[in-house]
Amino acid sequence: CEAGDHVVAASTIYGGTFNPPHLGHLTAAAAVIATLKLDKLLLIPASIPPHKDLPAGSATAEQRLEMTRMAGEHLGLGSKVETLDMEVRRAGKSFTSDTLAELKAQFPEDELWLLMGTDMFLTLHNWWDPERITRLAGVCTFARTQSDSLEALDRQAEYLRDTFGARTRVLRLPEIVEVSSTQLRELLARGEGQEYLPPAVYGYIIRHGLYGVHYDLKNLPDRELRACACSMIRAKRIAHINGTEEEAVRLACRWGADEEKARRAGILHDITKYLEMDEQLQ
Repeated sequence: CEAGDHVVAASTIYGGTFNPPHLGHLTAAAAVIATLKLDKLLLIPASIPPHKDLPAGSATAEQRLEMTRMAGEHLGLGSKVETLDMEVRRAGKSFTSDTLAELKAQFPEDELWLLMGTDMFLTLHNWWDPERITRLAGVCTFARTQSDSLEALDRQAEYLRDTFGARTRVLRLPEIVEVSSTQLRELLARGEGQEYLPPAVYGYIIRHGLYGVHYDLKNLPDRELRACACSMIRAKRIAHINGTEEEAVRLACRWGADEEKARRAGILHDITKYLEMDEQLQ
């Protein structure tokens, strides 16, 4: 719709600690964009979450911000997905009401929706300044696991509408990736759980030794090497990297060269592309 000469955009704000961001987050976000036909998805990692303490060994706010950017790119939606550092830059705890107020001031005529999973939605009335939150944005929720009660979500939606006049949507997602960041951190510390992560995020975790993941970076298995390469390029180049790896192996086979060395050279050939020239030369 339009207001005067201004096109009213609909944006979803998806906040959280993203410690780390995983495919459960992304699957839900993609479904909400498609269902609500939204113009923009804004991913906003919290610096200091007000409702819980970050566990020992967590990634820093800056690291979580970078992993969230990589996860957003993994969706393949281009400019429809943006990762914002507004809560990382803001001093103190990351209150959602302050974030929404800042976004509303920046985009006064846009329609804002706040996206959250079951646990956050069921406690929203206990958050800091829920009246302000529900005045500034609609609230969209989804079940995070197959066992989550949709009836409980519907009851909470009705309570929020009656108490605060909130705009609410309860979505039935066609696909649910049942994993939490807490579970994933435990899996990663045991050398498991990689299938729940976008490759670039997994590569970033390897390179920085996060969540108890430790590898010799000079002797990585092929899967981990691919992930690290993905974390050093833009998502749009991943298909090119994969094609180069395949072609390098074919050429090595054709000319009798070492196929494994050719494979690894193909995987690594573009990893300095986004570095400054002096870094590339070094």
